[in-house]
This record gives sequence, structure tokens and C-alpha cells, in this order.
Amino acid sequence: MDIKKNEEFEIEISDMSDDGSGIGKTDGFTWFVKDAVIGDRVVAAAMKLKKNYGFARLVRVLEPSEKRCVPPCPVAKACGGCQLQQLRYEAQLEFKEKKVLNDLRRIGGFDIDRIEPIIAMDEPFRYRNKAVYPIGRDRSGRIIAGFYAGRTHSIIECEDCLLGYTDNKAVLDAVIAFMEREHIEPYDEKNGRGIVRHVLIRKGHNTGEVMVCIVINANDLKSKEKLCESLKASIPGLKSFTLCVNKKNTNVIMGDRIINVYGPGYIEDVIREKGHEVRFRISPLSFFQVNSVQMEKLYGTALEFADLNGNENVWDLYCGVGTISLFLAGHAKKVYGVEIIPAAIENAKENAVLNGIENAEFFVGKAEEVLPEWYEKEYKKSVKEAAENVELSGSEAAALSGKDAESGRIDVIVVDPPRKGCDEMCLKTMVSIAPKRIVYVSCDPATLARDLKYLCANGYSLDRVRPCDMFPHTGHVETVALMSRK
Repeated sequence: MDIKKNEEFEIEISDMSDDGSGIGKTDGFTWFVKDAVIGDRVVAAAMKLKKNYGFARLVRVLEPSEKRCVPPCPVAKACGGCQLQQLRYEAQLEFKEKKVLNDLRRIGGFDIDRIEPIIAMDEPFRYRNKAVYPIGRDRSGRIIAGFYAGRTHSIIECEDCLLGYTDNKAVLDAVIAFMEREHIEPYDEKNGRGIVRHVLIRKGHNTGEVMVCIVINANDLKSKEKLCESLKASIPGLKSFTLCVNKKNTNVIMGDRIINVYGPGYIEDVIREKGHEVRFRISPLSFFQVNSVQMEKLYGTALEFADLNGNENVWDLYCGVGTISLFLAGHAKKVYGVEIIPAAIENAKENAVLNGIENAEFFVGKAEEVLPEWYEKEYKKSVKEAAENVELSGSEAAALSGKDAESGRIDVIVVDPPRKGCDEMCLKTMVSIAPKRIVYVSCDPATLARDLKYLCANGYSLDRVRPCDMFPHTGHVETVALMSRK
């Protein structure tokens, strides 16, 4: 390979990587070209060289692909938030379907030709119900809000992200104007000085309620009442205004201490499916899916795959604040959620009370520890009670005993792990419990394929796979898979 660093060269883009970079070859050497799309012929400049592959930047497009489009966002190329805005939406969907299928084949070893069609968005913009904007100064000294450029902490100014709600710009304008009037400095992570670090904005898609949380490098924010009045005047739907204290020199955005300035300290939103409506309280630190429209479709698909008739015991592993658990509760006999984060379980319990849901129970801990302990205790307990309390013949008592033992049986497991996938002990636990069905909700096709391979090698078959486009214009894709016990 004769191409040197910074040298320009022509290349045909024949594929795309998981992060949306174009892939092409020169003399058998593979190049990953950021911002190029499949079908392009481009001039690229070499940036980083490895033994068998290299990374390059797009210099200019010689012949654009029919799949290429002009990104509607003026800072799409510089901002690190969107990787695929230059790709037509139909082509984005095709890319994500192919990504899931290829990982199932390559990593999972599944001999399949197709999967179910990806669940698309009717309108793939303005879908994010949460946005976090870093605050800083540009080279001229102006206070700005925006997003970090890819793989950097340089802020690209952008107050009106096209993936976020239109309220965001009014919030940011009010915050920046307040900072300028009160001479409040933005945080400088290089020297650890300054006050305002980030602005977190959340909005209930179906309720219209707005939350603003200012992350500060201080114990309090002077004149915060003035900012509150300004926000109330700018945002008619404002329900909560809080401060979040984070004085650590860290890349972690949120701190642990919340100061409530206005409102109840949370907003509410609802998700709906098949006549059921579940209401959730969302605090600054709560996890809640950022795409409310697709969340209903994603959870609806998980519900369809679970195939509940109202008599099942269902376990929701990695349940978070109970979004899937409470969504399933209206269709099952009993739902149990387990999550290792205590605060999330407290939120789940509060959300159950909020909705009057009494057939959902939540546990703090690791799934691979909580699940076997519960199973052993409940199953043996139900068998023992049936045998002791029923005066029947031996065969009748045995039959009833087996029936009552169903109260300790686990029929369906729903698992929604983080990007790293399931812990191996969690997979072993699911196999040992042997539910009829396992519904796997994944945010990473590679770890999904790995985990499905394990389950298929231990008594399960892969019945259905359907991707869902939760994050249009990015390289991320959610997937729901159904496994049935052989």
C-alpha cells in the first residue's frame, strides 16, 4: 500500500461500517471514509494507517450515490450526534436491517436469509424527548450551546437540533441571556472553573410537560429565581426547573445532588398500546427512552412476541424504572422486575403506584442472583402448600400440586440489557429456569447475536427478529428477538 498519511486518493465506496463510515478498497487495502455513503466515488485523504486498513476523511464527492442526500442540518458534518444524515432515510433503514442480519450471520452463526422489516418512523426528525447541551464559549468569547464534535469536547454551536423538540431553542436562549446579564461563567473543563456545565431539557411527548435542569459546578446558582421567571415566560409547558450539582472534574454529565427550584421535581408522560395507558414520572436522573413514538412500537413488538394471555408469570431483567414491566403488567398474571440500581427500582415502584398496578413487583440486585433465589423459594413453597392443605387422593393431590406450582413457574422472560449484552451468568440462569419464551430487546446487534448463539446452543430456537429504528440519522438500531424453548 503506497498511500501515505495526508495523501489524497480516489475511491469507490462499496459498503458502510457500523458507525456509518463509507468502506472502500484500493489495491486490496480497506479504507473507512467518514461522511461517505455506499455508491459514492470520492476523493479522500489518508488520516490514520494500520497494517490492513486505514481511516480517511472525505475531501470531495466526485460522483454522488443515488442514496446520498443533502443533510437538512447545517452542522450535521461537524456535529458528532448524527452519523447518517447524508444518507436518504430509506437507505438508512436498509443499512440498519443489513447490519442486524449480518451480525446474526457472522457473530451468531445463524443461517438466515432475511429478518422481519425494520419499524420505521413516519417523521424521522424532532423525535428526541431529551437533550443535553454543553455550555461554553466560542473563539470570540460568546457564550454558546451545542453539541460536541465527534470524538472531541469541542462544542459545535447548535441551539436548534433537528432531532430535538422546538422548545429547546427557547430554553437555551433564556439560559444564555440570563448568564450574560448576571455575569455567570460557563464551565471550562480545561481549568475546572466556571459555573454552568450543561443544560438538560426533557419533554413529555404526550403530555407536553417540560423539564429544565441546569448542571452546575457549584453548590448553588445565584439569582436562580430570575432564571426561573424567564423560563416560565418563555416555555408555557414548564413544569419543573432544577439544578444538578456536579463539582467533579469528570466527563460524567450529571451529579448526585438535585436542587428543586420550581415545580414537583419531575414531569410525567404516558405510553399507550392496545388500549392500555401507562403514566411515568421522569426526574432529571431517570432513564426513559428518548423516542416516545418508537418506544410504543418497540414495546408493542415485545408484547406481541411475549404472546401473553393474562395467566403468565413474567420476569423483566434489567428493568430500569419499570417501563417494560408496567407496559406488560396489563397483559400478564404477574410481572417481576429486577435491576441492580436501587434508585431505578424506587422509580419503578413509584410508577406502579401512580398507575394503580398491583401485579408488578420489583427487586434490587443482579438478575443471576435474584431470579434463582425467587424461583427456588416460590416454586417449592407452592408445591408444599398444595400437598399439605388439600385432602385428596394421592393422584389428585399430585395433579393439583403441579397445577398450584404454576404460581412459582416462570413462563416468559423479557430481557433488555445495556449495550454490552447479558452477563454470562444471567444467560445460564435463564437457561436453567427454562421459560417457554425469552423476548430479548437489544440496543446492539453484535452482543444480541452473541447472546442468541448461546441460548440456541442451550435449548432454545430463534423464532422472530425485528429491528426498530429508535434513533434515525444515527448508526444505532434497536432489535427485538423471540426465543422459544425447544
